[in-house]
Amino acid sequence: MSPVAVRLNWVWRLCMTGFCFVLFGVGGLLLSLVWFNLLLMTVRNRHTRRRIARHSISASFRFFLWVAKKVGALDYRIENADTLRNEQGCLIVANHPTLIDYVLLASVVPDMDCLVKSALLKNPFVSGVIRAADYLINSQGDSLLPESRQRLQRGDTILVFPEGTRTTPGEKMVLQRGAANIAVRCNSDLRIVLIRCSQHLLDKQSRWYDVPPEKPLFKVLVRERVEISRFCETNTQEPSLAARQLNRYLLQKLQLAETPLSGI
Repeated sequence: MSPVAVRLNWVWRLCMTGFCFVLFGVGGLLLSLVWFNLLLMTVRNRHTRRRIARHSISASFRFFLWVAKKVGALDYRIENADTLRNEQGCLIVANHPTLIDYVLLASVVPDMDCLVKSALLKNPFVSGVIRAADYLINSQGDSLLPESRQRLQRGDTILVFPEGTRTTPGEKMVLQRGAANIAVRCNSDLRIVLIRCSQHLLDKQSRWYDVPPEKPLFKVLVRERVEISRFCETNTQEPSLAARQLNRYLLQKLQLAETPLSGI
């Protein structure tokens, strides 16, 4: 490809990335202001309303990713999506390199729950989505564990990013212990998911207009299901010790996402 063609391709992807940001924001507002309010008025059963809201979010994300791929802003591959889609009563634990990690995962799991930061409730583009989907909030304090246990026991899957925020490129990965604590204290297995992007795009040090020289490829790899019994072998073991051991194991596994894309 000639230098002129390369430059034109970059300019096109820059414009399309901006278009996708606008599409995502407008879509989030429309869902919050129109569709979810309509659900609130017409569907009285809370569980039914939540299921419809989550399926609507998943369908919207699939449409968004389809558009982003068609216009050439990005490409993505999700391996073993059926395994993820068929999970029940399990924590989904993933690394968090970019802004659209949740979008990628929720697009293939229509009824997925998610543990989100309370600060996102102040974001007008996603706060309505979070409330309508009835996601778990990390500031719920004493009610977080009982609510997580109840949801897992009825077969829900809960997405958790143990880093708590997006990975900072070049810095050592550090995990908070929330996912491990929920798994140990709720006696829940975990499914490990690795997310990689071939270029620096939408990471913690990038703005939306920091478009890389080549089209980025997002790759989602569904890995092993970790049985919690491996870390809670006896009833006498301290939950805090089991959580620390599990957290170290999760760190070891999630760090594999930092290997070259071709290596995973």
